[in-house]
Amino acid sequence: MPKERGHKVVVSNRKARHDYSILDTYECGLVLQGTEVKSLREGKASLADAFATVDDGEVWLRNVHIPEYTQGTWTNHMPRRTRKLLLHRREIEKLIGKTKESGLSLVPLSMYFKDGKVKVEIALARGKKAYDKRQSLAKRDAQRDISRAMGRALKGRVTE
Repeated sequence: MPKERGHKVVVSNRKARHDYSILDTYECGLVLQGTEVKSLREGKASLADAFATVDDGEVWLRNVHIPEYTQGTWTNHMPRRTRKLLLHRREIEKLIGKTKESGLSLVPLSMYFKDGKVKVEIALARGKKAYDKRQSLAKRDAQRDISRAMGRALKGRVTE
């Protein structure tokens, strides 16, 4: 059987980039059971309410919903169980120091397969206030208008 290559995104947390300002990102391995991997290969998962915590020198991913595998038997997994993240010791120590600061949290951004192994991209993030969210939306809309105008100008359909 040939080895799996490449990068296949299973699920991404688009709302996290809207609700948080991302300071730093980390790629983590994930301790899973067999039926969880099979369910992820079908592309089923949800990071909607997920977050990560650092407890006793280990990083844990909480509230990730991976539905039960349809062809699974009595050995199926629990959909919302707490899963351990695999990081290097120095990265965990850095995260412990950073999360002690006020207002910083660990948020999963995406879950994907990388060369056949499940990886999670977590971010060290600070929550945005309502006015920050409005400001980033306005900036994105302005950028979209600029790119549309540039596209029209390049095609020779300038409107004034």
